[in-house]
Amino acid sequence: MSKDPAALPEYPDAELRRVLCVVAHPDDMEYGASAAVARWTAQGAEVSYLLLTAGEAGMRSQDPEEAAAIRAEEQRRACELVGVTDLVILDLPDGTLQASLDARRQIARRIRELRPEVVLTQTWALEVGWGLNHADHRAAGLATLDAIRDADNPWVFRELLEQERLEPWAVRELLVFGAGPTHVIDISGEPLQRGLASLEAHEQYLAELGGAAETREMLESMAAQQAQGLPGVDHALGVAVHRMA
Repeated sequence: MSKDPAALPEYPDAELRRVLCVVAHPDDMEYGASAAVARWTAQGAEVSYLLLTAGEAGMRSQDPEEAAAIRAEEQRRACELVGVTDLVILDLPDGTLQASLDARRQIARRIRELRPEVVLTQTWALEVGWGLNHADHRAAGLATLDAIRDADNPWVFRELLEQERLEPWAVRELLVFGAGPTHVIDISGEPLQRGLASLEAHEQYLAELGGAAETREMLESMAAQQAQGLPGVDHALGVAVHRMA
């Protein structure tokens, strides 16, 4: 059971310099977490996105190849709105994503390349506030957790060091959004508005789901609830903070 949001401390992010965000699909970051990214980039942090799939199975009206192209372009626009210029989309299978050795290797490779202080990912919990969590989301979260440890171990995926010359790297903290928060991030004002605009950049995908209006209202309401009891904070994103190194 999560704590009362009013009792949660604010996450100390003023000194963040390098963050890697790992999620399953285009649009996953935009369900709240992109507002935190907007805050971080405004503070001078470099934020990179790693999407494990192209979301090609997410649009019933579009052939997967066409859907992948649409969703990649919408994700690029979403990134621009929150100050992200580094976007990598892998070709792992949408809808049947696994927390596999290959997924872990590819995430670990990106961690070693970028050397982030903090990695942000989505929850692997089965039950979340809006219902039952998507299988791909759960797989992405678990693969990311394991890959953080892999990235710091020279004897796991030895080819990354021996062939690709990527030195092990210890991520300081893992932040997980979507369930069981231990801290909150202040996303009041411009960060929230930029985050909501980044969601609306997924125009064709959201149209497939019935439009963005209800989703926008849901995100604003959830962010307001997370901010309850915090002086001077109107909207917040809850995250679980795990010390990794």
